Amino acid sequence: MHVFAAEYQLPEKDGDIRRIGSLYGSARGLLIADIARQHDGLLLCITNDTDTATRLESEIRFFSPENTPAPLLFADWETLPYDSFSPHQDIISQRISTLYSLPQQTKGVLIVPLSTLMHRIAPPRFLAGNALMLDTGQTLDTDKMRHQLTDAGYRQSDNVYEHGEFTIRGSIIDIFPMGSQLPYRIDLFDDEIDTLRTFDPETQRSLDKVDSIRLLPAKEFPFDADAIRAFKQHWRETFDVDYKHCPTYQDVSAGITPPGIEYYHPLFLATAPRCSTTCRITP
Repeated sequence: MHVFAAEYQLPEKDGDIRRIGSLYGSARGLLIADIARQHDGLLLCITNDTDTATRLESEIRFFSPENTPAPLLFADWETLPYDSFSPHQDIISQRISTLYSLPQQTKGVLIVPLSTLMHRIAPPRFLAGNALMLDTGQTLDTDKMRHQLTDAGYRQSDNVYEHGEFTIRGSIIDIFPMGSQLPYRIDLFDDEIDTLRTFDPETQRSLDKVDSIRLLPAKEFPFDADAIRAFKQHWRETFDVDYKHCPTYQDVSAGITPPGIEYYHPLFLATAPRCSTTCRITP
């Protein structure tokens, strides 16, 4: 992996750095797209802020040839540390999709705002080990599925409108997986998956039939019984406060994810002090 930073430093060879200036407007996106086309590895573009990262991702996508991988954007949460509200579900969905793709991404461009690059993230094995594939004809236990989705951070609701929601109505399961553009409707025949279809979250009408779907965790950290135990232990080791009077601690102990819990996510991991950063999970 080579690093192409916000001031546009391009290593030509190991130990050789070229500084490129006087780039304005979309010239930066054009240059990076051309470098990515010639380079065999993954380029990491570090931007000053989220707006620059979003604009650069659009420019690189526009200038990239059709046979090159699309640029990946690792979005910022767009919240401040310890805010009393969580990032939007669409942002979390995009981040999880990017994190899941990174270990297999050997070529292309990864764009990360500087502040986001400094955040700790779960190790690659968390997403890889908690992804679930569903295929037509597969046997499915609805009660087990409900518990799996809840443990993965999905919320059960009456109707599915946004990422991270699911509902079970008899032989029909609706779910909006993280990283997916549309929700899916699973139609069961007894305990076997009969059909898989996308559907419109606004009208709730079924759309196209698919053969399989990939379910990624709804959160960037585990939230099962083991993770909650790890959180409680790490909380008591980290904070010198009376945990009995901490609303966040009490909510997590009761199996509730309070708003803003994302900034505490290293505490949910068994090896919290050694969480990865984005740079450590790229090839």
